[in-house]
Amino acid sequence: MKQEWRKSEKALYLPKAKAEKLTVPALKFITIKGEGNPNDSKFAEYIAVLYSLSYAIKMALKKTNKPPEGYQDYTVYPLEGIWDINEKAKENYNGYINKDDLVFTLMIRQPDFLTESFYQEMLELTRRKKPHALLDKVNFESIEEGLCVQMLHVGSYDHEGETFSIMESYAQENDLIRLTKTHREIYLSDFRKVPEEKLKTVLRFQVKQKS
Repeated sequence: MKQEWRKSEKALYLPKAKAEKLTVPALKFITIKGEGNPNDSKFAEYIAVLYSLSYAIKMALKKTNKPPEGYQDYTVYPLEGIWDINEKAKENYNGYINKDDLVFTLMIRQPDFLTESFYQEMLELTRRKKPHALLDKVNFESIEEGLCVQMLHVGSYDHEGETFSIMESYAQENDLIRLTKTHREIYLSDFRKVPEEKLKTVLRFQVKQKS
């Protein structure tokens, strides 16, 4: 039976347009770090490298005679990103964010059964078949977010502040303290194909309960 995140993991990926809290367990990702304006052409290369490797892993797992324990076919997970600004921008912050100052970690989740050794094999295979300098910056890691507040944002990325305001209010009303100003975005829509006003993005930030 095929594992489809849209059906089996709705709590993590398909929240409503209403703030809520949840606990996110440790999950496996391939990640790549970068900085700068996401509208620059270089940004698309980061995304392409992650997807190229993710699909190489999926197809190789499907074909291998010795799949890892627990293997089942699956749908490739959506692109995600953790966003921050550089240290200089933090020092001079005045309420406005210049996109050139953004610092990001892009990632695509991998199935729990994927092992480090199989990942390394696929990384080398991708280097041979689709060589790219950015492959040297890709990492395979486990990330545990823990307690978070999340909400579905519908519309332009430039209007996310409105949704974050709702999330911040929810946190205050529920005695939750935001841990950092970094946040996670999960991209449910392909921005190249979907009109800006219909883009769906999960917004999430880490919190802790007031003691």
